[in-house]
Amino acid sequence: MALPLVFAWSGGKDSAMALHCLLRGAAFEVAGLLTTVTEGYERISMHGVRRELLQQQAASIGLPLEEVRIPPHCPNSIYELRMEEAMLRYRDRGVLHVGFGDIFLRDLRAYREENLARAGMSAIFPLWDVDTRELAGRFVTDGFRARTACIDPRKLDRSFAGRELDADFFRDLPVEVDPCGENGEFHTFVFSGPIFRSPVRVVTGQIVERDSFVFCDLLPDSQEEK
Repeated sequence: MALPLVFAWSGGKDSAMALHCLLRGAAFEVAGLLTTVTEGYERISMHGVRRELLQQQAASIGLPLEEVRIPPHCPNSIYELRMEEAMLRYRDRGVLHVGFGDIFLRDLRAYREENLARAGMSAIFPLWDVDTRELAGRFVTDGFRARTACIDPRKLDRSFAGRELDADFFRDLPVEVDPCGENGEFHTFVFSGPIFRSPVRVVTGQIVERDSFVFCDLLPDSQEEK
């Protein structure tokens, strides 16, 4: 019997690949998606993607979405409190497992596991310790499509902001940049792939620098197919 699980959804490529693994497997039944959204900005925290696009992702995936709302420049104490409140709501419904898209950051894994243990829950990492070059190749061959929503200009040229993650993108990455951006070099928005019933239509907007990061404002594309 499959165990119920809530998935910590960022909207990016690692989340999409990890969720794909869970949906194809028999061990877990994904009960919903959980995403932090920054109040006032109405965007996915860190990634800077508009809330409207997040909601379109969830609708196309076909899973319930719960938004954990946090203030701008959120102190860690508030973040942990609001996440704990959300987790306890799931625990009270019998959901004792939480899925994540993390790949190799051991301190982050330990942080998640410790916080969940206090709530009587366990963390699941479907992509753990898979080589990130392999994952980048798998992302393309599995038919996923994404664009960069945020880059760290200290690690990656700003020309990468808004680019689609195709084979050329991964070939163009500097050798010192992790192929999956696992060290925070870039964050992404997935708009198509095997977990979606239909693509999320999106176009690139203004590129801005804020809080030492470069963001490409991704916009919903409401134009009809021609």
